[in-house]
Amino acid sequence: MATNILMPALSPTMEEGKLAKWLVKEGDVVKSGTILAEIETDKATMEFEAVDEGRIGKLLVPAGGDAVKVNAPIAVLLADGEKLGDVNIPAAMSSIKDAVKAVAPAAAPAAAAPAAAAPGAGGAQQTKPPANDGKRVFASPLARRIAAQKGVDISALTGSGPYGRIVKSDVENAKPGTKAAAAGSAASAQSGFATLPDAKLFYKEGSYEEVPHDSMRKAIAKRLTAAKALIPHYYLTVDCNLTALMATREALNAAAPKGKDKVPAYKLSVNDFVLKASAMALIKHPDVNASWTETAILRHKSADVGIAVAIPGGLITPIIFDAQTKGLVEISNAAKDLAGRARDKKLKPSEYEGGGFSVSNLGMFGIKSFTSIINPPQSCIIAVGAGEERAVVVNGKIEVATVMTVTMSCDHRVVDGATGAKFLQTFKQFIEAPASMLL
Repeated sequence: MATNILMPALSPTMEEGKLAKWLVKEGDVVKSGTILAEIETDKATMEFEAVDEGRIGKLLVPAGGDAVKVNAPIAVLLADGEKLGDVNIPAAMSSIKDAVKAVAPAAAPAAAAPAAAAPGAGGAQQTKPPANDGKRVFASPLARRIAAQKGVDISALTGSGPYGRIVKSDVENAKPGTKAAAAGSAASAQSGFATLPDAKLFYKEGSYEEVPHDSMRKAIAKRLTAAKALIPHYYLTVDCNLTALMATREALNAAAPKGKDKVPAYKLSVNDFVLKASAMALIKHPDVNASWTETAILRHKSADVGIAVAIPGGLITPIIFDAQTKGLVEISNAAKDLAGRARDKKLKPSEYEGGGFSVSNLGMFGIKSFTSIINPPQSCIIAVGAGEERAVVVNGKIEVATVMTVTMSCDHRVVDGATGAKFLQTFKQFIEAPASMLL
């Protein structure tokens, strides 16, 4: 029997993807592990592997087309001896966008039907959450069909496929009648936000150029709107004297060994010191190196520090893991490598998801100070401004020093004001006396 190949969830936060390139054509025979396509998510372009065996009967979504929601059909896989003419391709597939909206996150037999449309902000429809307390279930079409035949609740299974995807063998090894354990409490549904009037209502037609949103811009808008609305931000600001840091940086860069091409082995930036100081301060203040969940605060055992990187059309925050164990040169090399691959959209989800803390630096643009929005599930982010010469008072005398303003955005559910202030004190000490990071 033919099965639909669905748009996969290549990361936990992925909601839609774009077919960048098909690596198979209609009529090709594929097996589990065959690379089917390159899929562009909001952050990276990744390969998509087949989980079932068969022959490609039809490619439903063209390469380079519009973004497609996770779990929407993108191709038809034929079984042995089956012809495409034997397959009833739903009329809804004539418009992939309409088909996308109709695809439910889970297809378990007990899944609840959508509730009747209710008037909401901007006339949006609201639907009843799925029976599996709102959690998306990732499973191959064949696994879903076998589960339905065996009477197995697919949401009760643990997947062994890529990214926890439930595949045929997982269902075959499950006992008939397997049901998901009753949830202690239903997952809280995200609140709907009030809708602003369409901006086009305020401008004369023809007076602007309309640039459609791509996947990244839509993801950024959705995540930051939710973060700002749902996370209780507060802000702490501190000025750091960079005099000692600049001297240390100059000395270390001057001492960098040079190869045959006379190029130094490394060139440290101020941001490298900021990343190292952040990691060291996180280890000294574990209450800041934490994340909020509805049942507990997660205190992280290592300092995994994200770096905000501007890329065409948006931004991404790759992570330097275990930054507290790395020296300045290793941090510098890692930051350059991550930033370069981020701009080429070559990062893996494991390289930009998670972390406990982020650094956003706009100093190179001459920005004196600013505030950043927290990147969940992290609880804090620091906004680093430009180092500039300012008049400072030292031992009762006015002197000129290079000063950098740093503002930390904190999640008040996790980090209280005094806790955040103590963290910034330690951070400032490391920045103003960089040799102390060696102690």
